[in-house]
Amino acid sequence: MGGYTLIEHAPLGARNTLRVAARARLLAEVRDAAKLPELLDFPAVRGAPRLVLGEGSNLLLTGDFDGTVIAMDTRGVQVEQEGEVARIAVAAGERWDDFVRWTLGQGYAGLENLILIPGTVGAAPIQNIGAYGAEVAEFVESVEAWDTRERRVAVLDRAACAFAYRDSRFKREAGRYIVTAVRFALPRAHALRLGYAGLREELARMGVDRPAPFHVAEAVVHLRTKKLPDPAVIGNAGSFFKNPIVPAAQGEALKRAQPGLAAWPGADGHWKLSAAWLIEAAGFKGLREGDAGISNRHALVLVNHGHASGGELWALAQRVIAGVEAAFGVRLEPEPLVVGGP
Repeated sequence: MGGYTLIEHAPLGARNTLRVAARARLLAEVRDAAKLPELLDFPAVRGAPRLVLGEGSNLLLTGDFDGTVIAMDTRGVQVEQEGEVARIAVAAGERWDDFVRWTLGQGYAGLENLILIPGTVGAAPIQNIGAYGAEVAEFVESVEAWDTRERRVAVLDRAACAFAYRDSRFKREAGRYIVTAVRFALPRAHALRLGYAGLREELARMGVDRPAPFHVAEAVVHLRTKKLPDPAVIGNAGSFFKNPIVPAAQGEALKRAQPGLAAWPGADGHWKLSAAWLIEAAGFKGLREGDAGISNRHALVLVNHGHASGGELWALAQRVIAGVEAAFGVRLEPEPLVVGGP
């Protein structure tokens, strides 16, 4: 069919970075976003559960998916206006890391702290991906999406996207929007974000005293490679748990009780706590149950040592959540989408 391909009983093991063996009743590989309305009206798709999938780097499948998985395989990067700020439209199916490297090669600034994050461009605003002190929301001008409720193309500006920490309107209204393209506003010059722990030290180790964006990107690559396991080597979905946000009084009390706790007071009367610190302090770092485990390199990372099922991985994640809550009175939330979970 023009613009998309349908595959029945499609295996998804190679389409999620946790390498969970699961199947979709129907897989739709979409190469032309304009064909989405036709696809969604197809008899086998209409009315059935839907799951939009990029690279599966922010997903835990706890079983087979009895519906249609829509994989956005669209491509294209277009610079619409250039000057001090370039406006760049990017198809949802483009790989995020490839796009970041392209922007650096073109001399644009802003995304250097977000290099090496797995996934697609279309997934980036849904999660409002962030790393090393930066979030993608700052550089998103608008998001184009197919609105399945109103059956039309919607263009949502940054304010309408309602970005928050690892959150957005697209996540809160799950299932309504299928992101088809993202428009970025990227400057030629931008104040570098060097405040994240270890970043200045890594630049110093590299011998860089006047860093440019590409230096920061290289430093982030070094840090991520040292801290986080490679999904190509061992199945994982990156950081599995969000850093919890708690009221200031609770944060201050925890800090008094646990002086070593990594915590950051915010301007809104809340504190952000280090989930990695909480997990390690609760004794879960490096834990392994069968092939399901918590990485011994980074306590935030749930790993599949070989043939763990999605259910086994989710059971371990729930054990960690319960253990941290029992120890510290803080409930962790998963960062990836858990399909078949709560």
